[in-house]
Amino acid sequence: MLTKRIIPCLDIKDNRVVKGVKFVGLTDAGDPVEVARIYDQQQADELVFLDITASFEKRKTLIELVEEIAKNIFMPFTVGGGISDLDDIRNLLNAGAEKVSINTQAVQCPDLITEASQKFGSQCIVVAIDAKKIPNPKSQIPKWEVYINGGRTPTGLDAVEWAEKADSLGAGEILLTSMDFDGTKDGYDLPLTKTIVEAVNIPVVASGGAGKLEHFYQVFTDTGADAALAASIFHYGEYSIRQVKEYLKEKGIPVRL
Repeated sequence: MLTKRIIPCLDIKDNRVVKGVKFVGLTDAGDPVEVARIYDQQQADELVFLDITASFEKRKTLIELVEEIAKNIFMPFTVGGGISDLDDIRNLLNAGAEKVSINTQAVQCPDLITEASQKFGSQCIVVAIDAKKIPNPKSQIPKWEVYINGGRTPTGLDAVEWAEKADSLGAGEILLTSMDFDGTKDGYDLPLTKTIVEAVNIPVVASGGAGKLEHFYQVFTDTGADAALAASIFHYGEYSIRQVKEYLKEKGIPVRL
């Protein structure tokens, strides 16, 4: 059985790690290189770096910072933010990223997913989906809408349909963030995650809402997610990566220790 991955996330703004609630109210959470080094020492399975204002500000991601972090860690490293073409992807991979995460540009130019997976291999192309629940008066089946530009811009796209399309276009993984649960510490959005997991044939990383050890167990057992991403509970020292993994192992979840 494949081991489940525990992934800390660095949301980057103005060269600092930040964390908010539901994508707003950002507070400082430290120096990116130092924080990355700590997670490497704690044996996180991967690290995700998201330059959260790059797309909105229409600029490239902070490649010098990516290079500096890559020099200081020895785990797989995913980078997203401000990626608009194949050159951006190549530059980030050359800077030390093992995967790139595309969100805004994937929605605006879906062909980039196919072109990138053909050029660099689907294993390093992650499509990030920021999803928010929307009213569905005609049915009791929940619906979620895709947002881009760091959660600022609604697209009208159905999140489940978009995940299926991203899969068919060649994405190697989905990074799924619930905007409703992000930073709340109330637990992952289990219905959203389960629906997406069941809709696609590629790994899904659940993101948004981790606050207790039980939340990691729930997202793996209730949804079938391949990985769980979290930020604030790690950044502020509430739990270490090791504590989460030891808890999961005791519960019978396969993890790498």
